[in-house]
Amino acid sequence: MPLRRLTLDEVTIDDEISFRSVGLYQRLKDELRRGKHTFKVAPEGQNSSWDRVLFLNLTYWSSTEESSVLPDAHVAPDVVAHTALHHVVSRELARLAPDAVSSPAALLFGEAIASAFDVYLVGRLVETAPDCDFIASQVPIMAEAAEQTGLDEAAFARLIDSVRAAPERAFDELRALLVDVGTALLACPDADAAQTVLEGFAGARFAPLLHHFQLSNWILYSRAYARLPPGGDDAIGALDRTLRESGDGLAWIEANWLAR
Repeated sequence: MPLRRLTLDEVTIDDEISFRSVGLYQRLKDELRRGKHTFKVAPEGQNSSWDRVLFLNLTYWSSTEESSVLPDAHVAPDVVAHTALHHVVSRELARLAPDAVSSPAALLFGEAIASAFDVYLVGRLVETAPDCDFIASQVPIMAEAAEQTGLDEAAFARLIDSVRAAPERAFDELRALLVDVGTALLACPDADAAQTVLEGFAGARFAPLLHHFQLSNWILYSRAYARLPPGGDDAIGALDRTLRESGDGLAWIEANWLAR
């Protein structure tokens, strides 16, 4: 049976009260509602397994069609925010750089924003809602990814504490790192070159979390489906520089893309 499409008002947002301190969350939620966004959900009376949902989300996604697949008619607020950021970025790129909207640079730009927002949420919620579902589920996963790189428990705790101290700066730093690493990896012809790239970024603050963000899927999707626009990726590069130079990328996004 085909997947259903449910609007934001037709799904239950779990543990949303924990996000009450994240002012940007409500703005993002409103964007999804105004855009009549829909989620893909298993047929009524059925639930998809988490393995099935993960497979569908990681394999059949695109930079312009951002509907998330859900196991049932429940969604986590971080998924709402992540999906909304994809929606907003896709809309704005279609307006500002229509020829580049399906380019590798556009894909990396959008994915970096949506993914880096997770770390911003960690910084905000570990302070205001330390027992919420998002912190309870995501921080251990990040800790496991960091441990695989050799970061011990104490060092990971210091990393999270630095994020808590300045969530907006953490967003900016991780977003830029994801763009830079993704762009460099996309140009690699083989594993040796990719290894050199990854080693070159080993000193970055958020390097221990890179593999948490499914970079392999970003690169494979870009190589399979993304298209280089006739004029190159100059427009996307200019937007990336604007966010880097703004001093607060999230504030820039809110002021320029969410305030209208």
